[in-house]
Amino acid sequence: MIAVSPLHRPRKFASPKAAAEWIRYLQFPSNFGLSSAGKLLYGRLRGKVQQLHRADPIDVIHGHAALPCGHAAALLARHCGIPFVVTAHGLDVFNTCFTGGVPAGWRRNVSIDIYSQAQTVICISEKVRDALRVGMKDNVRAVVVYNGTDPQKFFPADAACTDSKPQQSCEILVVGNLLRGKGHELVLNAIARLRSAFPHLRCQIVGEGPDRARFAELASTLGIAHQVQFLGRWTRNEVANAMRNCAVFVLPSTYEGLGCVYLEAMACGKPIIGCEGQGIDEVVEHGKNGWLIPVNNLEHLVQGLSTLLSSTELRSQMGMAARQTVLDRFTLLHQAQGLVGVYEAAIQRGLR
Repeated sequence: MIAVSPLHRPRKFASPKAAAEWIRYLQFPSNFGLSSAGKLLYGRLRGKVQQLHRADPIDVIHGHAALPCGHAAALLARHCGIPFVVTAHGLDVFNTCFTGGVPAGWRRNVSIDIYSQAQTVICISEKVRDALRVGMKDNVRAVVVYNGTDPQKFFPADAACTDSKPQQSCEILVVGNLLRGKGHELVLNAIARLRSAFPHLRCQIVGEGPDRARFAELASTLGIAHQVQFLGRWTRNEVANAMRNCAVFVLPSTYEGLGCVYLEAMACGKPIIGCEGQGIDEVVEHGKNGWLIPVNNLEHLVQGLSTLLSSTELRSQMGMAARQTVLDRFTLLHQAQGLVGVYEAAIQRGLR
């Protein structure tokens, strides 16, 4: 596996356990040059991939996200004469980055071209596939392979709160990039609304991003700064431990294909709160293995948190059902089996 990172970002190193090699490439530190970044990445990778292909012929190339990796995969596949597939990981399948203008149009056109060339477009949820099909000019071969998680790394522990002290030391956990649209503001406002009913409530926020200062300022303005910890970026093991020790996992994101963090928290036996109309509502059955609220609805979030924080029994029942959902359909093995089927079909079509 080859992992890539632009030169302007800090250098990354593969774990000794990972069969991966990090390759760095030139890209402008913004979305402006994203439509052409795949060509630069292709130039960086071509010699390496040629060498690998000669030593042990490659059957299929898999690029993650249309830009820049899917673009580079399309060029490499054409150069080597082999098929490629690409995964669309989010609802912004055409890389408009929520903006208009000429650069967004360039990114959209290149993304459409990549999806049209791919043997298969892998979508992480039906919501992503719907967004892809609505925006494509022609039919595209698209399949859904849901994200999976490792239930051996993400597993349950004792509940964070006890029946005897249901309002003491209860922690809400939020894991996600600190960006507009991830729902952090909604969570902070909900905590402010709940502070009288749950005076010992705490919130841990894991992640980094450009809006961290704004969220910290909001917590201070709401008078809940002492209840909220901004913990920065953590390792997966640290995240797993935090999930095991929280009472409720919350991420009311408004534009989410299917975040792995939801599945990880569910595998840890925790009730999760997400939003309707996102990929997670294909996984969660409201009130049984999780809790769904309308997008940007503070009242429903306050109600959901209050209901879950008030009942250890409900959290336990919902958490057990959540983990079983993951074990039944959303493990890494399920994901791998789905990908193998996609690869085999792409190779067969490529041989015709």
